[in-house]
Amino acid sequence: MPFSTLSPSRRTFIALAGSAALSACGGPPTPAADDPVTRYGFTPVEGYGPLDDNGYHLPPIPPNYLEWPNRRQLVFYEGERPAGTIEIDPWAKFLYWIIGDGTAWRYPIAVGRAGLTLRGQTTIRRKEVWPGWQPTANMLRTQPEVYGPFARGVPGGLASPLGARALYLYRGGKDSYYRIHGTNDLESIGNSGSAGCIRLFNHDIIDLFDRISIPTEVSIRTLEDSQRLLGPANTPRGVELPPKIISPETIYGATEPAVDPGT
Repeated sequence: MPFSTLSPSRRTFIALAGSAALSACGGPPTPAADDPVTRYGFTPVEGYGPLDDNGYHLPPIPPNYLEWPNRRQLVFYEGERPAGTIEIDPWAKFLYWIIGDGTAWRYPIAVGRAGLTLRGQTTIRRKEVWPGWQPTANMLRTQPEVYGPFARGVPGGLASPLGARALYLYRGGKDSYYRIHGTNDLESIGNSGSAGCIRLFNHDIIDLFDRISIPTEVSIRTLEDSQRLLGPANTPRGVELPPKIISPETIYGATEPAVDPGT
């Protein structure tokens, strides 16, 4: 059964933000400097264009990362969860914000190893704009070559692994250290990673963030349910990507430590 939909609808941010606008001598009038095609080299996809948010500029997401079904869509909801809640399918790499009229907003996600251990029910009890990040003790112990340089934390901003927004999942009144958050790693969406929780394009986590209230219940779909609802040809999808080691010099601007552990 194919994925349902109502409508078809940097390589890093640094690379995009630093790309030079094309120019020409003579000939037709030169497009305005703020024209996205001139500035970024492609026509932005609706809903994923240039975005100024709380003092930060997000470039448009290149269309090759948004090939169907890797974009936000209003879909017929095939699950059984109630309106006003979230259901995460870590196998098909989707997050559903359920509307209650038989539809849901479906967001493509990336799922880290930690995200695949998420089971059952959790509750969003906290939400933050441009949050800082700090690796957990377990991350530092198991992958020191990846996370050691960031042990003191990464301040909130464009370099933060939590991206533009973070939703904090609690279980039994305690922080589970699982997060639903944004990412700069565009390639990861629709795939699995060696670390991290549930990641969305920054444009999508901003959209989702504005829709939910506190608290919001979150359910995790099993592989059996994913295949029952979407069909084995559609799930699981994606590949597991290796960890990316980034030099601290490309991350640290401000050096204030983050206060929130975990992704």
